[in-house]
Amino acid sequence: MTPQSLIATLEDQSLMVPLAFSLAAGLLIGIERELRRKPAGLRTHALVCVASALMTLLGLRMEDWAAVLPDGTQIVSDMARMPHAILTGIGFLGAGVIFREGPSVQGLTTAATLWMTAALGIVFGAGLLELGVIGTVAALLVLILFRLVQRVMPPKPVIRLDVVVPATSTLDGTQLTAALAGIGLTAGPISLAQDIGLGLRRYKLMAAGQDQRIDCDAVASALRSTADLQKLTVVPLDRDTGT
Repeated sequence: MTPQSLIATLEDQSLMVPLAFSLAAGLLIGIERELRRKPAGLRTHALVCVASALMTLLGLRMEDWAAVLPDGTQIVSDMARMPHAILTGIGFLGAGVIFREGPSVQGLTTAATLWMTAALGIVFGAGLLELGVIGTVAALLVLILFRLVQRVMPPKPVIRLDVVVPATSTLDGTQLTAALAGIGLTAGPISLAQDIGLGLRRYKLMAAGQDQRIDCDAVASALRSTADLQKLTVVPLDRDTGT
């Protein structure tokens, strides 16, 4: 490598333009994930998209490889293998941001955006700039516009509650529902179990709300003010499994 060859590469639009587009696409999707405070954000998506474009460009420019092969060697090139290898590798990265907590599975949306970002990098690396731009816009529409649509749809469960009170407590399902309504949550079906030997009653339910960011301390405070609690468990759920 020489300074002249480096400058020549930087001036090669067939290389720099796909990389620039892939960087922009990764940054745009990463910014949305960063604003949502997801585990994979701006830097991760930008790196994934640029890396995918680099690997695609590498496969397309095999004639520039500095490889010394024995005389008579035949090379069979199948470009379909490169995208397959990239997306398979991204699958392992996406699996790292998916985790299960109780009945909820979180991180699926973030894993999907990583897979989408890698696909966009491949498209840009292959020189299909218009298709890549369309794909980037489609991804942003799904992440931003569809989230607004979700807000006008019926609320989905956002927390799981396990409330244990003494058998002598005056708390019942109606009071529990009213306490949750006071903090903007709608109680779902309530299950009741009573342990006569220990003198305890247990209520289990899920509560729905429009706001995904739940303040567990506020929920606990509202329920403590309603009755004497023996035990309380509040588990936030990922409303759109995104994650």
